[in-house]
Amino acid sequence: MVVLLLSLLLGLCIGLGVILLRIAQVQRQATGLPGGRVIYADTGAWSRCEQPLLSNRYRLVGKPDYLVAQGGQMIPVEVKPQRTAPAPYASDIMQLAAYCLLVEDVLNQNPGYGILKYRDQAFAIDFTPALRQELLDTLARMRHDRGLRDVARSHDEPARCGGCGYRARCTQRLA
Repeated sequence: MVVLLLSLLLGLCIGLGVILLRIAQVQRQATGLPGGRVIYADTGAWSRCEQPLLSNRYRLVGKPDYLVAQGGQMIPVEVKPQRTAPAPYASDIMQLAAYCLLVEDVLNQNPGYGILKYRDQAFAIDFTPALRQELLDTLARMRHDRGLRDVARSHDEPARCGGCGYRARCTQRLA
């Protein structure tokens, strides 16, 4: 009788363990994080925010939401929990590329790719030489424009224009 009860208890514990592991897998998949160890987090869900990554070489600073160590590679992850789109926004790709560049320069590791996590979908974005160059060109244009008195605004995203804090004073706003 005791052996039967112990066997039932052991079976229940194993079953509960399997269920809990499956719940943990589902929750991790929902975050968009790849498998691996989270070594950096800048989200409100964690008790402390990490220091930003700072590159003097590129005059760039940033705080990815997560850095995940996976197979000797650091993968930056940027989470946009309110965003839904069939494809990632160009501005989000540039932000993620900046985090890839920071990982490359500050941590001396080529991330290979990063992940953009929208509400319902995760996008793996390869950090290719072409994307790296596009980011460097964008940074150069931004630094150049910083010295100008008047800079034309980009209005490729009407919703973003509508939510801009400078909308009331902008002479280039969309109707």
